[in-house]
Amino acid sequence: MRKSILDLQAMHARGEKIAMLTCYDSSFAQVLEKSGVDALLVGDSLGMVVQGHDSPLPVTLNDVVYHTQCVVRGAKQAFILADMPFGTSQVSPQETFYHAAELMRAGAQMVKIEGGKEMVPTVEFLISRGIPVCAHIGLTPQSVHQVGGFKVQGRDAASAERIIEAAKALENAGASLLLIEAVPEPLAERLCAAVKIPTIGIGASARCSGQVLVIYDMLGLGAYIPPRFSRAFIRETGSIEAAVALYVSEVKAGRFPAAEHCYH
Repeated sequence: MRKSILDLQAMHARGEKIAMLTCYDSSFAQVLEKSGVDALLVGDSLGMVVQGHDSPLPVTLNDVVYHTQCVVRGAKQAFILADMPFGTSQVSPQETFYHAAELMRAGAQMVKIEGGKEMVPTVEFLISRGIPVCAHIGLTPQSVHQVGGFKVQGRDAASAERIIEAAKALENAGASLLLIEAVPEPLAERLCAAVKIPTIGIGASARCSGQVLVIYDMLGLGAYIPPRFSRAFIRETGSIEAAVALYVSEVKAGRFPAAEHCYH
């Protein structure tokens, strides 16, 4: 039976870490699930690691629908969430619902939306109509041009407070998960304390309820400099399966991320 959001919330309640990885195809979905990954994110990161773009902005809704369908066919038990690509959630709540519904029809159990307090009306609208939402704060890659690159967010007191207030507002709006990307570790820990819903870190803190990485980063693939928060697990093992299993065990034990994978 496939995991539900209730299962992830139960893991959070009992202190069991959630191991999440991005996934874009059926074959990897089978491997990740077999190796113990709890949740698969069909991320718009596919624009960079699969399609070869320099940002996720060119990814379309049809792209994410297609890759979600592939992942759903490969994984039978893992929880599956899908990104709302650029331009599909920065519209009216009504239009966002139609876009999110396409991802749910493709097999996603939850959609992920980037943004802060400005997304509260949209989150409320989706939740009231049966679409679970994972809120994404901190570094939001779809805003890469606005913030001047893939940079750590929340370093100064004012921006840190804005991120904390956004997290609280998004939780109050009904978000079931909170993804925290590329913020200083002390801010990530404040965010974990500020909300009751499970938190998923990527360049955040081991204190988060779980962790996510881009699958190609943890496998050491890609012709680019990997982000600080990544760890090429495959270099410590002899196979993809062993690398994923090591990632899962390190997350579950609270050993990943270590200090060198966090921002200070």
